[in-house]
Amino acid sequence: MPAYALAHLHNPQVNEDILTYLERIQATLEPFGGRFVVHGPEVDVREGEWPGSVVILEFPDRQQAHAWYDSPAYQEILPLRTRHIDGTAIIFDGVGPGYDPGRTAAALRAQASSG
Repeated sequence: MPAYALAHLHNPQVNEDILTYLERIQATLEPFGGRFVVHGPEVDVREGEWPGSVVILEFPDRQQAHAWYDSPAYQEILPLRTRHIDGTAIIFDGVGPGYDPGRTAAALRAQASSG
């Protein structure tokens, strides 16, 4: 099942560190099968607030996502970003093929009626 890393970033200070980070991040992703799915587009907020931008990376699975984030290569460049851009980063599983939200609803109904 694919896994994703999502970063909600705000207050960027684009400078030499950020440019170096951007130039080097791709090489840190490749050994773990990671790829950019979304990288800082303008967002269309429909509910709530969303200050900043979003980055989404995809990995073959959660183990590879964690291995990338914890890798010496990524940890070496991470401070180049975190010193100059505020944000939150999370790693989470995607859904597998054939996912049906109706089955999730049925399971939640069954839990609620038995509890």
